[in-house]
Amino acid sequence: MEPVSRREWMKVIGGSALGTTMLGVAFNPSTAEGSPNGVKPYELPGLPYPVDALEPHLDAQTLTIHHDKHHAGYVQGLNAALGKIEAARKNGDFSAAQDLSRALAFHGSGHLLHTLYFANLTPKPAPPKGDLLGAINEQLGSVESLVAHVTAAANSAAGSGWGMLAYEPTGQRLLVVQIEKHENQMVCGAIPLLVIDVWEHAYYLRYQNRRADYVKAIWNVVHWDEIGRRFNQAKNL
Repeated sequence: MEPVSRREWMKVIGGSALGTTMLGVAFNPSTAEGSPNGVKPYELPGLPYPVDALEPHLDAQTLTIHHDKHHAGYVQGLNAALGKIEAARKNGDFSAAQDLSRALAFHGSGHLLHTLYFANLTPKPAPPKGDLLGAINEQLGSVESLVAHVTAAANSAAGSGWGMLAYEPTGQRLLVVQIEKHENQMVCGAIPLLVIDVWEHAYYLRYQNRRADYVKAIWNVVHWDEIGRRFNQAKNL
């Protein structure tokens, strides 16, 4: 798989005001004539690095399946949910509003979190620095304390979920969040900075049931420069 260019990837992860406000990614796709409401369907972004670039910490086979099958499935599910919502609106029939809302939250959050996940990994990691490092030290004690807290959140997520470092703009603070599935237990308005996927599809081929080994390994490929960019962007909303 050919990696996408930095410019192409930035269109996905930093483009719109709404996307930045919600999750640090471009939530709204581009407009297009002939599409419902002038908005074209969501698309699966390519990986920003070669599929084997994160070896040995994340293997190429897992990364391929994770991106091409699972992430793609959330994109498809999101577009399907939006299509059903549009049909319900046109028909004036909102009897399935609860189920449609759940599908939108699940698949929409799945797509956005996976976009963030792949973007916050890199084959050439560097330690946190600048404003992000200052905020971590001031609010969370140290980078080591942050890593320990996010690790604990990721490892103890019940069933499938995520560990996350987020920025909460109202209180202007960093939060460590544990998400169940893709959408449960998220603090409304908090902006994800770092996400760790602990659904089994993210690690099972290499690590089997050893989730803790996978979470430990992933810290070797965390893209702190990208996380710092998101942090600076979030602070300036």
